[in-house]
Amino acid sequence: MKAFHIEPNMVTLRGVFYPTGHMFLMFPSEQDARDAEKMLEDDGYSGESVSLVSPQVIQEEIARTVGNADIPLPSAGTEADTVRRFAELASQGHWALMIHAPTAAETDHIMNVLKRARISYGQKYRHLVIEDLVE
Repeated sequence: MKAFHIEPNMVTLRGVFYPTGHMFLMFPSEQDARDAEKMLEDDGYSGESVSLVSPQVIQEEIARTVGNADIPLPSAGTEADTVRRFAELASQGHWALMIHAPTAAETDHIMNVLKRARISYGQKYRHLVIEDLVE
């Protein structure tokens, strides 16, 4: 697995976390997230396409991107609300995997591989659309 760091292309023009082409899946515990990563590894996914994200990193790096998202500017979506949900779950100890999956076929395949994983919440960031994977 590669280390998670927010990169400039992972935020909107307003600075809110929005990693287009990635899935962000949350799990009740670190072990659940690591078990899911192992399922992906066993299926042939490279560690370079998966990042483990701790509750602390979600709170300190991702949640803070909401910042001024509530100021009255035009917005195409609910990206700030999605980040708030990540932060809420992180405050309860949930961990995450961020997985590079630019195509719908890759997303479907990953969800199939992880069908027995304990995913607590999941989103796929597509161009201008956040797709619910698990609610």
